[in-house]
Amino acid sequence: MTQEHQANPPFGFHTKVEVRWSDMDAFQHINHARMVTLLEEARIPWLFYDDRPTKGLREGAVLVDLHVQYKGQLRHDDTPLDIVMWVDRLRAVDFTVGYEVRPAGAPADSAPGVTATTQIAAFDMKGQRLRRFSPEEKAYLESWKRE
Repeated sequence: MTQEHQANPPFGFHTKVEVRWSDMDAFQHINHARMVTLLEEARIPWLFYDDRPTKGLREGAVLVDLHVQYKGQLRHDDTPLDIVMWVDRLRAVDFTVGYEVRPAGAPADSAPGVTATTQIAAFDMKGQRLRRFSPEEKAYLESWKRE
């Protein structure tokens, strides 16, 4: 799993996510709900591991918005999926993640099979309200902003 900035396209956090047989639909494509789960699994090493400044989001974050566009077919044979993520937009309490999903072995500059965005807000579970990012969280997220 590559977990670093990459200057050449596509810029972002790259990770590999295994496709399970149960992720397939009757037409042998990755099911929509399962694709959303695979995107969630890709975010975990980027944002929630102990060594990440954003690990505090494990204690409270809410998904505000989600968009998924299918540009091509992705199947079980395309495992592990290569998922690249970056920050599209960053505000005081939320950020938008951009995604490109490619089949295993696809060139980095090839057209992705799926593009997506998710807007995630920091949330104070005790107070039941949005919270501002800490300076460390904001700096980390800013470092992943695509220009």
